Amino acid sequence: MSDASSNPLDDPTADPFDVALGAAAQIAERTGVERHDIALTLGSGWGKAAELIGETTATIPAHEIDGFSRPALEGHVGTLRSVLLPSGKRALVIGARTHYYEGHGVRRVVHSVRTAAAAGATTMILTNGAGGIRETWTPGTPVIIRDHINLTSDSPLEGATFIDLTDLYSKRLRELAHGIEPDLDEGVYCQFRGPHYETPAEVQMAKVIGGDIVGMSTALEAIAARQAGMEILGLSLITNLAAGIQATPLSHLEVLEAGRDAEPRISALLARIVAAL
Repeated sequence: MSDASSNPLDDPTADPFDVALGAAAQIAERTGVERHDIALTLGSGWGKAAELIGETTATIPAHEIDGFSRPALEGHVGTLRSVLLPSGKRALVIGARTHYYEGHGVRRVVHSVRTAAAAGATTMILTNGAGGIRETWTPGTPVIIRDHINLTSDSPLEGATFIDLTDLYSKRLRELAHGIEPDLDEGVYCQFRGPHYETPAEVQMAKVIGGDIVGMSTALEAIAARQAGMEILGLSLITNLAAGIQATPLSHLEVLEAGRDAEPRISALLARIVAAL
């Protein structure tokens, strides 16, 4: 068991992949499920999808599994759920995201992804609530992540580890999502360090370098998922227009409210995508 004050990943001599293997073994023991096929990290606004994709057969407080800690952010439930899909496959639903801005280091940010891979998952669905740069995107709009720009100045890769990110967000899975909802837009996600929201000038910088979405998660997780050999689908819920694009100040309450309002529709969309995998 780990918590915020005692976490094996805080030991610089620990192998993060060994910790992930141990966490996966604990999940298998606690859920009675030897292997999970698909993993989903459910960010702000996406939580109800866990109830729609299939039958939850086990729920674990994430902080009871090695390497995980209690969620620091309201809107994240802090659990790991084993879900039996109608297809007979198993999904591991991660409601316990560690954000980069919490200051625990990248190993803990990507631990959930590495644990999912160690548990057998070959498909990783990463979702988030984020700010939109395109003025045509109203709060509540779901967007497929086509690519990302990592503005954290960090990486989950350690040492001389070189991973190709050309097709990081799977074209096959993006096309599958378009088959479910043809009107879905695609965009480039920019991960900032946080926890402060971006300034209007930073948003304009992101736009100039090719960004469409700004947020504080996902990119580092996606890199770790690719290192683990997983196929990745990324989805953002536009909870607000980014700073300087909308006229009013940004607030976390606004993000939560937009997520709650959109949750039934986008969770149903995600459930349909999972059913098609």
